[in-house]
Amino acid sequence: MNKISINKTILITGAVMALLAVILGAFGAHGLKKLVDPEGVDSFTTGVRYQMYHAIVLVILGNMSVLQDVVKKRIFYFFIGGITLFSGSIYLLVIDEVLGVSLSSIGFITPLGGLLLIIGWVLFVISLVKIK
Repeated sequence: MNKISINKTILITGAVMALLAVILGAFGAHGLKKLVDPEGVDSFTTGVRYQMYHAIVLVILGNMSVLQDVVKKRIFYFFIGGITLFSGSIYLLVIDEVLGVSLSSIGFITPLGGLLLIIGWVLFVISLVKIK
């Protein structure tokens, strides 16, 4: 990918992730309350919040010209993997009852997603410290 296309990919992905967070947040605030207990709604909200935080950071990352493309790509991949595993597993774990299946066996995925987000942030901080 050239410079324009990696930045464009990061920006579009960040915007789509933010859009999905708004849609899922609205569902969590309105539709989900009828389907799961308050603790489930709280967990779902945590997934939405972390997705939105990282979506916003992706939009910022896609606009940063001080970082090398290879660094941006690494951060991007860790954040996307982290959002998918962390927030995605929370969404599934909350609505598993509604779906009529037990997904409790995927509970180990949530901390793996959190670890990917942490690694993404560590890479981001290290990259910012290295700016000359």
